[in-house]
Amino acid sequence: MDTLTALTQRVSVPRLTEPGPTPEQVRQLLAAAIRAPDHGMLRPWRFIVLEGADRERLGDIMEWRLLKRQPDADRKARDKLRAKALRAPTLIVAVAEITEHHKVPAWEQVLAVGAAVQNIMVAAHALGLGAMWRTGDLANDPSVKARLGFADKDQVVGFIYLGTPAVAPKALPDETPDPFLRELPDD
Repeated sequence: MDTLTALTQRVSVPRLTEPGPTPEQVRQLLAAAIRAPDHGMLRPWRFIVLEGADRERLGDIMEWRLLKRQPDADRKARDKLRAKALRAPTLIVAVAEITEHHKVPAWEQVLAVGAAVQNIMVAAHALGLGAMWRTGDLANDPSVKARLGFADKDQVVGFIYLGTPAVAPKALPDETPDPFLRELPDD
């Protein structure tokens, strides 16, 4: 698949199943990720690849956070949350490990990791994999960051779910960029 086709036809795939990406495909996805633009060459991206039982460990963190906030959460709510970590055969947690820098603010480092995640999403599509980028409250919780091995200053940019599409992905409508263009306002 050529690059422009991958970029213009990529869609998020929320329902994923086995098989997940091979180890070589995971390596290709991460190789694409680290080619993202990076002001100052700070290399802020950090990745945790979760497969098999490691996904259950993420489910443990999700349940632990729920119980921290809602100690009386029932078993159904706890199981539903734990199941989110098992929605795909492979997950990649993408984190911006922020470096104090006089020319590169934290937000630029987060954007660099966002670009790295976009590269993963496009590369996954080009490899015939389904992918879904999720965040949510979990990504902003300092205690979750600590459980993942990161500092409060760092930012979880996404949980990328990878696998084989369980159903045919929805086709996006053909669009033109015209509605999104703006003119520079007059002074």
